[in-house]
Amino acid sequence: MTTATKNGGQIQDSSDYKTGNLALSTPLFSETENSDEVANALRLSGALQTSLDLNKIIEIFALETNKLLPFDQITFRADEHNIECSMGQPARHRCTYRLVVARETLGELVLSRKKKFLPQETRLIESLLCGLVYPIRNALLYKQAIEAAHKDTLTGIGNRAAMNDTLERELDLAKRHATPLTLLTLDIDHFKRVNDTYGHAIGDCVIKAVAEAAILTIRRSDMIFRFGGEEFVIVLSNTSIGGASLLAERLRKQIADTTIICDGKSLGATASIGIASLQENDTPERLFCRADEALYEAKAAGRNCCRLATVDQPATVEN
Repeated sequence: MTTATKNGGQIQDSSDYKTGNLALSTPLFSETENSDEVANALRLSGALQTSLDLNKIIEIFALETNKLLPFDQITFRADEHNIECSMGQPARHRCTYRLVVARETLGELVLSRKKKFLPQETRLIESLLCGLVYPIRNALLYKQAIEAAHKDTLTGIGNRAAMNDTLERELDLAKRHATPLTLLTLDIDHFKRVNDTYGHAIGDCVIKAVAEAAILTIRRSDMIFRFGGEEFVIVLSNTSIGGASLLAERLRKQIADTTIICDGKSLGATASIGIASLQENDTPERLFCRADEALYEAKAAGRNCCRLATVDQPATVEN
């Protein structure tokens, strides 16, 4: 059974209530405790088990807890996972809890309101929190599994599955809000020659170096993925064909100017880049195909260059 303890926790003059640990060490409910409290905790625990979405879990906890104990704001933070969920407006008085299960710190939960929390109220919160820790842990594990399934193990960037999901989402948003969307496809030139000459370990090193060069060049809002082998895809949301062309050329130059050190060997690499912007009737597959066609035009033009998809090329004006 889930349990809760307070290691030196106390209500301070600053109205900041903290527990040093919320762990599995003593029984949560004794035979003399209020049966309503037990029923509330069990009912809440059941409700929290219905989702693996962390935001939804915090929302359920907030709504159900507020029925028993009014508060103005709830915030859950998990810095290790770069997560912060918050509902409501902050207030002066607060209870702060570090959530721990099986010696694993899940994060920190803060409740705040305009008036002080009474000792019996903090006791109620602690009993309810014990039904929250396992749903939070399950949600974090699920999030980690999803992220791992969408991450390229060699470079650490998104993989093809992540690209498919992102491109579909970004295309839908661009069409809905009538904003531009541009796609870059990038391929390392003569990569087979690198593998044949130096071996696959050096080839992997080159792929990682090109990925790192790309990450240094693109903007924080841009999304890069390893499509497979030596090919990468970069999704540029809210970016016109002109801005994308400038970025593609900076990226091409950055890769060409990068000295790659692999196993003591100094190598260079170049890349060919295709560029396509979203058209009215595009699907994710069609947008990618047009960018990929432009990529092969860049290779046919001699490599180490950028090319626009045919529909994005400026028209020739005849005299």
